[in-house]
Amino acid sequence: MSSRQKFILSSLLPALLLVMIFTYYPFFKGVVMAFQNYKLFNLKQVHFVGIQNFVEAFRDQQFLAAMKNSAYWVFFSLILQFLLGFILALFLNKKFWGRGVYQAFIFYPWALSGFLIGLIWKWLFNSQIGVINDLLLRLGIIEDRIGFLSDPNWAMSSVIVANVWYGIAFFTIMLLAALQSIPSELYEAASIDGANGYRKLLYVTIPYIMPTIIATTLLRVIWIFNDPTLIYGMTNGGPGGATHILSSLMLNKIIYDGDYGAASAVGVIMIVMLFLYTLFYLMVTKSEKVGDF
Repeated sequence: MSSRQKFILSSLLPALLLVMIFTYYPFFKGVVMAFQNYKLFNLKQVHFVGIQNFVEAFRDQQFLAAMKNSAYWVFFSLILQFLLGFILALFLNKKFWGRGVYQAFIFYPWALSGFLIGLIWKWLFNSQIGVINDLLLRLGIIEDRIGFLSDPNWAMSSVIVANVWYGIAFFTIMLLAALQSIPSELYEAASIDGANGYRKLLYVTIPYIMPTIIATTLLRVIWIFNDPTLIYGMTNGGPGGATHILSSLMLNKIIYDGDYGAASAVGVIMIVMLFLYTLFYLMVTKSEKVGDF
């Protein structure tokens, strides 16, 4: 090994060590705990219990409800975030006066934390002093105030609305960057062939940015599925677990129950679900160059 290679290796070792300590060790420790009776308030009784934590998880009605909620949460959040983000990206891709102001206004939610976004929307949806109830009453759309976050029939839809608003900026940023990379010659050639705006969108724009669409939707699904911060800020999983998704339920088991074994089992189930989803998604989209953005 040359001195140059030794220098590079010695420079990388601290970074590799930190990655091992803060990424891989917690991961493997969590997998081990998923098979243990590991409760914070009874550490003297830590022992292996096989798949008991997993069996109890699938017998838990709250866990099953959280799985169903996670599906709603990811599906509707992703679809609405993508569609609205794509429309805004097409809008911002055109030159007009004040475009920079619109961009700043649309992009700024992405700079805030999910928990803070949750607190903001918790106030907006408040049944007594919330702006949304007040606005709907003034417009005559409703006659009585609605408990958006206290009524189980409204709670899940309300947190999804907040999450859509939060995630639009991500798709707008990424898709706008992809749109601005499309060579103008492609549109000129399409115009010569007689293509109108709709056909240019369908046969030039979308195919060209398809790798970006595939990569961003894959990443966004993983983030939405894993991130409980917005729900924690808005409802803490309530009312009665109506807005719990798997990640928020896992946090509850740690914070309120101190049951690290059960929480780790939920975490392992989430990892398996995401792995299977990613594998399926990449197989379906393997003809596209995912990540080429």
